[in-house]
Amino acid sequence: MTTPPRRFTGGTLVIASHNKGKVREIAALLGPYAASFVSAGELGLPEPEETGTTFIANAELKALAAAKAGHVALADDSGMVVPALNGDPGIYSARWAGPEKDFQMAMGKVEDGLKGQTDRSAWFVCALSLAWPDGHVETVEGRCPGTLVWPPRGAHGFGYDPMFKPDGHDITFGEMDPARKHEMSHRADAFRQLVERCFK
Repeated sequence: MTTPPRRFTGGTLVIASHNKGKVREIAALLGPYAASFVSAGELGLPEPEETGTTFIANAELKALAAAKAGHVALADDSGMVVPALNGDPGIYSARWAGPEKDFQMAMGKVEDGLKGQTDRSAWFVCALSLAWPDGHVETVEGRCPGTLVWPPRGAHGFGYDPMFKPDGHDITFGEMDPARKHEMSHRADAFRQLVERCFK
């Protein structure tokens, strides 16, 4: 018999990130469900080394590390999976951009790897983990499938968005109105699942 998911019962939620933009975005999405939000950066928590081999493993690792501060903590791990590149850049999506976070270079690396390939399918993945100080974790994974285009198009979004055309659309995430992208993205899919599971 499976145990029902654990619910978040309000109070303070720690967002396990040092990225202010991501913290703002998550706080906006979960605003109705928590009394207050605090980031791992504001608490002075170190960023744990992401040693997991999957998005879920890394999200859980980050959430559990932040929950040690004594509050329920939420972490995400996301990236782009390209089957023709054996799943790369995958969990290393940010690392492909190097220390300068140069995603023009990262997109170029992806395109170089696709030379001569007929399969240009890809999908974005977002794993979200909610961890409690007692070590309990609830995790979901969202996806958004699409096709890679070249050259990159559009100035919206970030990361690999300008080369990613979601299924059923003629424009890339880079060309799409951000509000429209947020409705259908891998992160939106994951948050819908998590709210249903732990916040409603």
